[in-house]
Order: sequence, then structure tokens, then C-alpha cells
Amino acid sequence: MTSTSSTDGAHEAGSGLAEGLVEALALDAETHEFAQQIADQVASFLLALRAIAEEADGGRAISLLLLEISQVLLAGARLGAQQDFTPHSRYQPDVGPEPDLDELRMRLAAMLDNIDTYSFVFDPYVPDVVESQLSDDLAAIATDLDTGLRHFRDGNVGEALWWWQFSYVSSWGNLAGAALNALLSVVAHDRLDVDVDLDADQVAAADALLGDRP
Repeated sequence: MTSTSSTDGAHEAGSGLAEGLVEALALDAETHEFAQQIADQVASFLLALRAIAEEADGGRAISLLLLEISQVLLAGARLGAQQDFTPHSRYQPDVGPEPDLDELRMRLAAMLDNIDTYSFVFDPYVPDVVESQLSDDLAAIATDLDTGLRHFRDGNVGEALWWWQFSYVSSWGNLAGAALNALLSVVAHDRLDVDVDLDADQVAAADALLGDRP
């Protein structure tokens, strides 16, 4: 006699396989290749961000963060240029708890020191100035990107593309753009000796960080 739990388990497994087959058929080879390219860019950004935080070399970190954020924003722009991706399931598949990025955030905060806090306008059409921390925003970006990467590595390609695109438009794209602008302000102050909206402590911190570059 077959138990109810065994029957239910087989049914759930069969449903999962069927859903995976439907998604595989729905996504063409070009879309899979696009998803792989985005996944590679995301994985590269996450590895680089951890390496920058662990190295804790403030002088090099500014330039490296500018490079890495610019590259991941290119991935976001490519996602934004696509038609809306639609997940195959009504509910987001469980990929487990979010990664613990507290250590990463604290390392970045310690390294950036007085230039960690900055201000930006989240929505130019509702121009309220928001104060934030680069370390917090970079950790938030990493969390969003990592969620999509876990979907991708679990074989949920459509879900990964949908999540990356949705979170780019709603969250991490804006944060990455603001962080890029803040870091560029620091570089502009150092390279061009122009006035930027930093207080005396922040200017001194920027000079100290960039003065350490090889």
C-alpha cells in the first residue's frame, strides 16, 4: 500500500520537474546565454567587493569600487533594456536565508571611514535629499544581486532574470548610481581639486585615502 505522504512527495517532485521543463522550453538559447552573461558579471562583482573589503586598502579601494560598480551597472542597464521578464511561478522559489553581509559592511565602513556617509536624491522627480552610507548601500546591492545568482545556480533562470531586472529598477540600480556618483566626487576632488559638497573632515579623509594610492 502506498502512503499518502509518498504519493504527495512524488506529485510535488513531478510538479517541480514539469515546471522546470516548462521554463526550459519557454527560454530560448539566446535568453539563456544572456542570463549566463549577467550571472558572470554579478559573480565577478560579488567576488571583487569581498576582495576590496578584505584588502582594506583605502587608496586603491576608491578606484576599484568605481570600476566594479560601473561594470555591474552595465549589467543592470542591459537588464533594463530588455522587455519585462516574467517568473514562471506565482511565488518566488525559496533560495534560503539572505547571506550574512554584516562583516563585509563593517569592513567597508571602517575602510571608507569619514567618506562613508553621503547624501543623494533617490528620486530626481521627488527631490528629497537622503543621507546614507556607502557601506550599507554596497551591502544592499550585494544582497539583491546574490539572491538572483542563487536562483540562477538553482536552475531557475527565468526567476533569476526577473529578480535581477525587478530589483535593478526598484532598488540596487539607484543605489549603485548614487554610490558611483559619491565615489566620483571623491576622485574629482583629488584629481581636479574642484569644490565638492564635503565637509572639512570628509575632505581630509578623501585626501588621506587617495594619497595612499601607489
